[in-house]
Amino acid sequence: MIKIANAQFWVHDQDEAAAFYTKKLGWEVRADVSMAEWSFRWLLVGPRDQPDVGLVLMPVPGPPMIDAGSSEALAELVAKGAGGTLFLETDDCQAAYDELSARGVVFNDPPTPQPYGIDTSFRDPSGNNVRLTQVLEFSPDRH
Repeated sequence: MIKIANAQFWVHDQDEAAAFYTKKLGWEVRADVSMAEWSFRWLLVGPRDQPDVGLVLMPVPGPPMIDAGSSEALAELVAKGAGGTLFLETDDCQAAYDELSARGVVFNDPPTPQPYGIDTSFRDPSGNNVRLTQVLEFSPDRH
């Protein structure tokens, strides 16, 4: 069986990103390994109650991995939110919104009813999009 183990976000500052995900979202650091010979740091965080999946906080690469111009362009795209979206699910969107707001998470919008549930969004310090959804239960005959 093949399953998802981790997803990855490009980040501008790994320490700042780790602080956001651990202090504001309440996640834990799962791995923080530096490989000096490669000038590389593997930083993995994840929700405390979901040990089988994590989020790799990968620094925007620079030379020699990619040229300086491409690195700068990628960093700008991430800051604009074009790096992808992480979809989180909660049992109570309003309660999660209130709790995370109290910890300093700045939301883009309040929890809003949608056809699929109650939904809100925020960005991490690098600009990555995060959506927080309370999925509604649907009857089998509803599409």
